[in-house]
Amino acid sequence: MSAAVRYAIEELATLGGVSRRTVRYYVQEGLIPPPLGLGRGNHYTAEHLEQLLRVKAMQESGRTLVEIQRALGQVKDGRRAQDSRPEALPSRTLWRRIEVTPGVELHVTSTVRLPPPARLRELAEWCRLHFAGAGQAEEDENHDG
Repeated sequence: MSAAVRYAIEELATLGGVSRRTVRYYVQEGLIPPPLGLGRGNHYTAEHLEQLLRVKAMQESGRTLVEIQRALGQVKDGRRAQDSRPEALPSRTLWRRIEVTPGVELHVTSTVRLPPPARLRELAEWCRLHFAGAGQAEEDENHDG
């Protein structure tokens, strides 16, 4: 029977590619469990390292610590949440915002190719023509009431 792997905080931090301070912070936030043992005899195990690497991977993929806590079923003080199933996060998409004329914006997802600049200018001109004064009419209504 082989002895379980034990890591000091420095070893865990090095293997996980983080600082000792980060390890302590993750423990404080409930992202990884506290070390086993007390005082100078405390230590971390392979399970701690796996959890640390999981948290680090989620953070590198763009998740915030709050999102990671939710995904791990943790609450702020480190207790397990009632429902320990990982919560599905909303999908993230990148959008471009183009102001075609004052008060009128075009929102285009990054998966859609924009038309050539000449066509965007045509759209902007159409919007200026058809939305001209729309902002002024709304302003007049607000002052008349």
